Amino acid sequence: MKHEKIIIIDFGGQYAHLIASRIRRQQVLAEIHQPDEVSFETLSDTAVKGIILSGGPQSVYDADSPKVDTRIFELDKPILGICYGHQFMNASMNGKVTPATAFSREYGRAELTHEHNCPLFKDIPKTSVFWMSHGDEVSKLGDGFIGVGNTKDCKNGAVWNADKNFFGIQFHPEVTHSEYGNQLLKNFLDICEVSGDWTIEQFLAEHSKELAEKIGNKNVFLFVSGGVDSSVCFAFLTKILGAERVKGLFVDNGLLRADEKEFVQQSLTAIGADLTTLEEAETFLGNLKGLSEPEAKRNVIGNTFLDVQKKFFAANKLDEDWILAQGTIYPDTIESGGTKNSSTIKTHHNRVPEIQKLIDEGKVIEPVADLYKDEVRELGTLLGLPKELVWRHPFPGPGLGVRTLCSNEQIEAELPNKKFKEHEYTVLPNKSVGVQGDFRTYRHPAVLMTNETNISTLEKIATEIINHDENVNRVILPLGTQTGFETATVNQCDINHERLDILKRADKIVTETLLQQNLYQSVWQFPTVLVPVSFQTGQESIVLRPINSIDAMSASVGKLPWSFFESVTEKILEDERISKVFLDITSKPPGTIEWE
Repeated sequence: MKHEKIIIIDFGGQYAHLIASRIRRQQVLAEIHQPDEVSFETLSDTAVKGIILSGGPQSVYDADSPKVDTRIFELDKPILGICYGHQFMNASMNGKVTPATAFSREYGRAELTHEHNCPLFKDIPKTSVFWMSHGDEVSKLGDGFIGVGNTKDCKNGAVWNADKNFFGIQFHPEVTHSEYGNQLLKNFLDICEVSGDWTIEQFLAEHSKELAEKIGNKNVFLFVSGGVDSSVCFAFLTKILGAERVKGLFVDNGLLRADEKEFVQQSLTAIGADLTTLEEAETFLGNLKGLSEPEAKRNVIGNTFLDVQKKFFAANKLDEDWILAQGTIYPDTIESGGTKNSSTIKTHHNRVPEIQKLIDEGKVIEPVADLYKDEVRELGTLLGLPKELVWRHPFPGPGLGVRTLCSNEQIEAELPNKKFKEHEYTVLPNKSVGVQGDFRTYRHPAVLMTNETNISTLEKIATEIINHDENVNRVILPLGTQTGFETATVNQCDINHERLDILKRADKIVTETLLQQNLYQSVWQFPTVLVPVSFQTGQESIVLRPINSIDAMSASVGKLPWSFFESVTEKILEDERISKVFLDITSKPPGTIEWE
């Protein structure tokens, strides 16, 4: 069946594939193409009803920045440019793009006001929240464009060429927390006059055939974690191949949450998995000994998984008749620099070099790598998986390995007193991963001093501080007392059993309290993070990271009752090894969901 389609030109933005996901939710097929590889003939095809130019990590004025054939602007097709795409389109039509000033850089929430009855903003309030992530801006409009939207920091936040049906927007409508992002994309699809004929049911049918052809007569071994991604993979492959040809391999890597192994074994056995469990905790912890750098830890975890798999295959005489499967989903490939022009935000453990080599050689399959978390859950429901498994909180493949922060040195630091507007804060000496302007950042967390308890307000304050302070990519709030922040100690440490036990205890308190207070489904995910920073007492701090999201590509802070945070903080601080408990009030972007 030949579908009508929207083509997305991928300039390497972290959200390029998320655009496709949003389009597909409108039952319209979206295809992603590289700017220097897509042919003009492909773009000219009558099935292509519109073109979207994605964001990207580079600057359009750089000599090596990605470019697409500018003849696309001569086609009689609607075009939507997003972020870099907006800048590229204007620059290609005699406009100008320049670096944004310190006060016009925007990462996160921004209020945009539109005007001139632009059809892209049909049924969208005059002023609404959209998500920004940019360090450049259009300073002179391209030929035929007028400004139709702005924020307080970005004059040309939205532009329109009415004669050509071209639209440029500096913000990201595809990000979940752009309040009217879906409406804006729906408006663009209406402008493109697409009928909509693509569904998850068609994905299941079409990909079942493709996977069956790719696997051929081989059997499949799937690394399973008990999370939704690998569980749906298992059910998907079993439906295609039959239960006798699909085996699950669960590895206890020592980085699991409390009682995790038992849950995984029970839940996967319940759906008919042929499951083998390997006890490899000492192997993983031994390989992680002495490591502190996040990328090094992720690489070791990924490579150790591969070593364990090889050892198991050899011991059980599994030969070329077997192929490896893993539950990688789109965000994992994107943040790992998995599209040609994208910048690495973090290397997923399923994307370390050795595994990537196997993927390139066709020895690894990834049945849900084209889907986002919400689509994986929809597929899982379609395949008949139980609700408690489909809607379980996501848990990263490297497990607590990326929630146990480490340091290769001992740091004693006096903390600065800083202020932006009326907001007082200090900056800690340790660092965490973030994503700003499509690039990975490795910067410091700020500690906000305030009595404010409205999480939406705190989230706005965090965005303002991060946009203001170039040394910061995350803001946290002390829970309990806000005294004792004159100095801080970063303790030299790696991952070990004692530190993991501290984290497991705190994580269990959080999970049990969520369940007891009937709040588990009120958040999408809730990482609990161990940070080797102390303040006069104890050796560690705990960071609570409640998240609301749909697909992990963007996220806001989970809006839980303040009494919940008071309750878990009191219980966590009963452990004298814990110095402070913090609440992470950073959206994504600019902070990643995980701290590493």
